[in-house]
Amino acid sequence: MTLDTAARLEVDPLIDDPATRIIVCCGAGGVGKTTTAAALGVRAAERGRKVVVLTIDPARRLAQSMGIDSLDNTPRRVTGIESANGAGGGEGGEGELHAMMLDMKRTFDEIVEAHADADRARAILENPFYQSLSAGFAGTQEYMAMEKLGQLRARDEWDLIIVDTPPSRSALDFLDAPGRLGSFLDGTFIKVLMAPAKVGGRAGMKFLNVGMSMMTGTLGKLLGGQFLRDVQTFVAAMDTMFGGFRTRADATYRLLQAPGTAFVVVAAPERDALREAAYFVERLAAEDMPLAGLVLNRVHGSGAASLSAERALAAAENLDDNLDGGGIVDQGDGNAGVRDAASVSPESPAADHSPELAAPAPATDDPTARHLTAGLLRLHAERMQMLARERRTRDRFTALHPEVAVAEVPALPGDVHDLAGLRAIGDRLATASSALG
Repeated sequence: MTLDTAARLEVDPLIDDPATRIIVCCGAGGVGKTTTAAALGVRAAERGRKVVVLTIDPARRLAQSMGIDSLDNTPRRVTGIESANGAGGGEGGEGELHAMMLDMKRTFDEIVEAHADADRARAILENPFYQSLSAGFAGTQEYMAMEKLGQLRARDEWDLIIVDTPPSRSALDFLDAPGRLGSFLDGTFIKVLMAPAKVGGRAGMKFLNVGMSMMTGTLGKLLGGQFLRDVQTFVAAMDTMFGGFRTRADATYRLLQAPGTAFVVVAAPERDALREAAYFVERLAAEDMPLAGLVLNRVHGSGAASLSAERALAAAENLDDNLDGGGIVDQGDGNAGVRDAASVSPESPAADHSPELAAPAPATDDPTARHLTAGLLRLHAERMQMLARERRTRDRFTALHPEVAVAEVPALPGDVHDLAGLRAIGDRLATASSALG
């Protein structure tokens, strides 16, 4: 199956549907997840939805694109949204767009403050082990992204929540993080340290002394006695909260499986990015999570697609032969070929209607013009070869996953840095839905 026959991802019906409450943009790093999430947010808001976009992108390009000096853990309203008063098919009324950037440590702090009394919360927040855990434990960022998603959904202030998943090495980390953090909190090491707090009193202290003396023999040499004491103090303070982490993680996981959630896998037409996308598609299917489709970003095209790489290279070689004085093309004025090869670029419409272009006959003896034309023809040949590679890679993905709807977004000439650029991306997403291939 090729892209021309693949199912089409209909973006506007997806964001217009009031039943769609969460859209999760996921994929490998560097494929345009942040831009896609922001563009979907702008388009949904301008079609009448009340939207919040949650990004975990450390480059902070989203804030710049939306005209906000800085994003933080609090949603901020974006100005400049051109509401369609619900005419686009949303729930009606003027749309709104809010944006925020995940503050991993602040989100962890909020959980502690919300589920512990003041004294216990202070003890936890000031604990050195907690400070290390909340700032850099493997999987904490992904877990806190899901935690923040659950918080936003519970507030019920927005019609639509769009999540830009963390730029992890693997897109699967977003789904695996709650389990990893839960496994850590449920692990043997933590349970051993929790035991004294559960026993309590002198017996607990006696157990603690015995347990700590056993561990310090080995772990103390590796990690340091102070570190172990910090961990034990942290565990004692967090004892009543461990179950809450697991409960909230499970609740958010079920939320991701709910019918109101839609996953949009974002990829570029490159082998590694589409391989990652394929893994994610398979994982979503295994977890019974709703996949809306694939957004294929940065797809290249050509205004002279009918001029093949082979013909362009042949034309360039003929020009080079003429430069060397051994031309195989008639140099006379009565050529039936291209009247001015130097004026025909590989992107011009004229290139589409020149059957003799494989053997161009330049109307000038200017070697500079001939050299420039040959160079342009070779650049066009390289572009056509790249298009062929992209097409083969895309077709391989659609053949393996014919059930996945696809929206193909042409590459832009520059970076997106404002609302107008995000609006243009949104338009291309909608156009790609109706004109795939």
